[in-house]
Amino acid sequence: MKRQRLFFVYACLLVPLLFFIGVRIVPIVYSFLVGFREWDLLSEEKPFVGFSNYVALYHDPVFLTSLRNTVTYVLIGVPGQLAAGLAVALLLRRIIRFKAFFRTVYFLPYVTSVVAVSWVFRWIFMKNGIVNGLLLQLGLPSQLFLGSPDQAIFIVTAAMIWQNLGFQMLIFLTGLENIPKEYEEAAAIDGAGAWRRFVHVTLPLLNPVLLFSVIIASISYLQSFTQILNMTSGGGPLNSTKSVVVYIYELAFKQFNMGQATAATVVLFLLILLLSLLQLKTLNRKVEY
Repeated sequence: MKRQRLFFVYACLLVPLLFFIGVRIVPIVYSFLVGFREWDLLSEEKPFVGFSNYVALYHDPVFLTSLRNTVTYVLIGVPGQLAAGLAVALLLRRIIRFKAFFRTVYFLPYVTSVVAVSWVFRWIFMKNGIVNGLLLQLGLPSQLFLGSPDQAIFIVTAAMIWQNLGFQMLIFLTGLENIPKEYEEAAAIDGAGAWRRFVHVTLPLLNPVLLFSVIIASISYLQSFTQILNMTSGGGPLNSTKSVVVYIYELAFKQFNMGQATAATVVLFLLILLLSLLQLKTLNRKVEY
């Protein structure tokens, strides 16, 4: 009976493991191999070219621009999302009535279609949109917003932050509710003000939640795609909002250059891996309750 139970347990574990290997590990290994070939979907021959695809990426100004834009999304989006989510969570923690209502309101954008949200933001910030209408009523000049190479990337990032705010709020709210109240009460008795209690008690005890949120948000912004494709028609104007994922999409499915697109995918994979390991190394702190 014990052997039968162990066989059943290992069989149940083996099925999802095989599925994971088939849909994750095998494509990753295969993509490394494709990146070393001149892989054109319109050609039957796939000659080995070594590191030529990676060299082509290094000399492609569009790829370098998309890489810089992707880093910008991370540098602006991750701190903005975490700060906004933590602020809302702290406020929701203090209210007594209608708590479920406010949680639902803030979480709704996260479960709303990304395409729908992107087009609403595009409509709001268009030339004749709501924001420009308000600026004109205030006597201020209208702005290009999504039509400006200097402003578009900030509008797209703001849309990402707004849509992910509900998820971040829920994660922080769960972390805050798991912090024993005795620690804050003891700090208050010792004379610590609200800010000192937040900095020296709440934030250190939220470290596991912060670590998880930083890694998940960083991966999400490194893989930015849908908002950019819908709000700026593929990374415009002048590639000022194009991310690496959008660059890969255009290279693979518009130019049919799968070899160079796969090489760019490998670069993005390595970037995500290195950044995640760096964050785990620098942000992980031992927490004791």
